[in-house]
Amino acid sequence: MTLQKKIIKLTNVKPNIIPKIEIENRIINLKKYLLQNIHLKSLIVAISGGQDSTLTGKLCQIAIEQLRKERKNKLYKFIALRLPYGTQKDEEDCKKVINFINPDQTFTINIKKAVLSSELSLNIAGIKISDYVKGNEKARERMKVQYSIAAMQNGIVVGTGNAAEIITGFFTKHGDHGVDVNLISQLNKKQVQLLLKELNCPKCLYLKTPTADLEDNNPQQPDEISLGVKYNTIDAYLEGKKINILEKNTIEKLYFNTQHKRTIFNIG
Repeated sequence: MTLQKKIIKLTNVKPNIIPKIEIENRIINLKKYLLQNIHLKSLIVAISGGQDSTLTGKLCQIAIEQLRKERKNKLYKFIALRLPYGTQKDEEDCKKVINFINPDQTFTINIKKAVLSSELSLNIAGIKISDYVKGNEKARERMKVQYSIAAMQNGIVVGTGNAAEIITGFFTKHGDHGVDVNLISQLNKKQVQLLLKELNCPKCLYLKTPTADLEDNNPQQPDEISLGVKYNTIDAYLEGKKINILEKNTIEKLYFNTQHKRTIFNIG
């Protein structure tokens, strides 16, 4: 088995999808998960303003609305979290996303003071962190906030990582990858856009340039610049297509270099 086939098997990305069916299956399975864990009554998603959290949030809201109606239980709810670091540059997009999802409840918690406090504590100990590492601090602070709210709301944290991000390691270890369930881990970036389009998401949101926006020195830097390869190339790779050898090597190098982020090695 080639490495490409191994990675495709790992992610379970389909070469072709029918968006409507993919949406329905995810909603059905999410409802089943909640019904199997009867003490859980809420879903929590951090809404960044990007495509992935927009799709995840919308799927969660639909699932919760259906559960409330089917089970006649008003306790089920979807909670959208806005977790900016100071003032977010694409705040207007975030407002559009919240309007599109129409969550049952929205909390806004600014994480800046918490991150700066953590940075100061490290400085006092003689450790000066880089801008990149500080970006990971932001992601982990957001994870912490999500779990605090989930614990108080009988809920779970729903992840927003797509297959292209997962195989390239383009996430923060124990940060945005620290979740309970993930609805879109078997979708590549193009497929995320297709599902959003099917859900009548505003075009300006599902065609928005993806950015992690974690570094102070490189605000709103496109993911593709950080990765060194375009998403449509990663998508083609995950669909089993033949791509340029240099781009193939870049993707596979990213995969190998980030193996530690996807697995825990238990030493006995």
